[in-house]
Amino acid sequence: MSEETRYDVWASTRGRLGHHLTEMGPSWVAGAVAAGPATMASLLTAGATFGYDLLWVVILSAILGATAQYLAMRLGLLTESGIVSVVESALGGKWAWLLVADVVLAAGLAQLVIMKTVASVSETVTGIDGRLWAVAWAVVLAVGLAGRGYRVIEVGAKVLVSLVVVAFLISALIVPLDSGAAVSGLAPTIDGGVDKALVAAGILGGAVHITLVTMQSYTMRAREWTRENYGLATFDVGASMLVAFGVYSLAIFLVAAGVLHTSGVQAADLTAISASQALGPLVGANAEWLFLLGLWGASVSTLGGNTVVPPYLVADKLGWETDVSDYRYRSLLAAVALLSAGGVFVGGSFFPLLVLVLAFGLVGTPFALVLVLYLLNKPDVVSVQNSRAANVGGLVLVGITSVLAASFVREQVASGVGDPTTLFVLVFSVVLGSATVGLGVKFGQEEVFA
Repeated sequence: MSEETRYDVWASTRGRLGHHLTEMGPSWVAGAVAAGPATMASLLTAGATFGYDLLWVVILSAILGATAQYLAMRLGLLTESGIVSVVESALGGKWAWLLVADVVLAAGLAQLVIMKTVASVSETVTGIDGRLWAVAWAVVLAVGLAGRGYRVIEVGAKVLVSLVVVAFLISALIVPLDSGAAVSGLAPTIDGGVDKALVAAGILGGAVHITLVTMQSYTMRAREWTRENYGLATFDVGASMLVAFGVYSLAIFLVAAGVLHTSGVQAADLTAISASQALGPLVGANAEWLFLLGLWGASVSTLGGNTVVPPYLVADKLGWETDVSDYRYRSLLAAVALLSAGGVFVGGSFFPLLVLVLAFGLVGTPFALVLVLYLLNKPDVVSVQNSRAANVGGLVLVGITSVLAASFVREQVASGVGDPTTLFVLVFSVVLGSATVGLGVKFGQEEVFA
């Protein structure tokens, strides 16, 4: 068997299914981050506000999410290094720092809003002040991650994602489904102003996000996976992102579209309490509490997974080890966890904020995807270059994420650039958009003059 054949997309068919099921894990951490409160908010907002109109985005998000993780997995295994180290070696320190800055901004903002979600839901469930909960969760997060490291995240991810998927899948099978409207929702259209563009970007941003793409190489290193684990890693991506995350997304969206969609629901006005009605057919009068507990668990799981992303990249750039055996990485991890307590002071309702941070992260995602594609096609970086199918899939991924991100930015700008948030999004998109185009031009020139 040639080396090129060995590392193809069908590698997951080789090996025992039982072994794959028991050993899979790293992509489930990405799946836990993807299947968190921000994605849940985007899906519920989409179904409640626009009915089945964005069904095509929901289905596309699972397919593209799996594609993105496959490409990231392939780069991580073929180089057996963290993505920042690979970028620095191939392109230089400036490109590596730009990637780090992109991830830190996207993941940092998400961290604050997720902590606000955890604290708010904790307050609703217990009646204890959310500010106290934010401090408590930050301390628990710091102690847990700095003490146990990666494994505690992986175990929690598998358990919580599985439970949430089962709950919403059962509910989706019970709620009334308008098949005609659902079929019409398969047609790719985005019309309806800033709300619809924002929600569409939020849905896709939950599956194809820069934090998910960049964390893959580090979670695989934490498991000490090498090229010999290529088949297992491919199965891991398919099981977590394509199957588990796909079912999760589709079930939540169909429940919301079938139960919550009314003419009076607006994206900006949706709350956790109104969204809890989506589980009504499953648990009746207890729907609100079950939903809040599910949201609580998903938020905590995502908070843990998202916390490790900035420390991974910063530590890799500074030449530190990316595990808790290095006190510098451990200290950075604890600092990020503790600083996230400040999220409780972010103003506004957490549901629309969650959708916004996903859409913001999507703006920085095409740059990371182009970086991955560039590196996967450089013979001096990987010994086995990408197949034509993988490259086509990657380019389609870049194109769709770019269009949706641009649609989100355009609608934000149309609402007025006087707002500081809009201005920041605009500057962020211009810088990373220019870098993405520049990298594409660089690759083209290298190919022409090779």
